[in-house]
Amino acid sequence: MHKLEYFSTPLWTEYKPEFVKLLNKASNEYIKAARKRDEKSIKKTRDFGMAHHSNPITQDKRFVTFRDYVGQKSRDFLDWQGFDMTKYVTMFSEMWVQEFSKRGGGHHSAHHHWNQHVSGFYFLKCSDKTSFPIFHDPRAGAIMTKLHQKQLDSVTYASELVHFKPKPGTLIIFPGYVEHEYAVDHGIEPFRFIHWNIQAVPKEMVKNVV
Repeated sequence: MHKLEYFSTPLWTEYKPEFVKLLNKASNEYIKAARKRDEKSIKKTRDFGMAHHSNPITQDKRFVTFRDYVGQKSRDFLDWQGFDMTKYVTMFSEMWVQEFSKRGGGHHSAHHHWNQHVSGFYFLKCSDKTSFPIFHDPRAGAIMTKLHQKQLDSVTYASELVHFKPKPGTLIIFPGYVEHEYAVDHGIEPFRFIHWNIQAVPKEMVKNVV
C-alpha cells in the first residue's frame, strides 16, 4: 500500500538565540510593570499560579528587528502552505511578553486566539525544569472518533497532542486554528516567552478602509 498524507498540520521551529539577550533586557521593564499591575493578586496568591502578561510590545523600537523577522517568517509560513499571499497583507494583531509566577503554578489552559491566521512563540527564559507548550490535534472529526492509543509516550498518527521542550532562543510558528496550552510550571527556574498573533487581511479591504 502507498502511504498518502493529506490535511496535515504544519508547525515551523527554529533556533534563533541572537535575539535572547536583547529582548530579555527590553522585556524586564514590561514584566516589572505587569507584576506591579498584578500586585493585589500577587499578595492574595503569594505569586502562585499566575502568568504576568505585558502590555503590547509591537511598537517598541527595541523589538522592531525581532518583530519584522517573525512577521516575515509568518508570512512565508502562509505562502509555503500554498495560500496566495499576493492577495493579502499581514499584520500583527497583538504581541506581548509574559512570565510565569516565581513560586510556581503558572500555566495556560487549552485555548485558541480568535480570528488569527498565524500564531507564534519565542522563548526567552526556560529549561527542562520549566513549563512547555502543548499543541492539540485541530481536527474535530479526528477527536470525535479517537480510539485508544498503543503508545502514549510516542508521537504517532493516533496522538491527540504533542509538546515541545524549548530552550532560550527557540522559535515556534503555527496555524492560528491550533489549540494550545502551557503545562503547569513548578517555579524552579524562570519561564518567560513572547507570544504573537497575525492576521492576513485582503488587500481590497485595506484599500477601502474609511
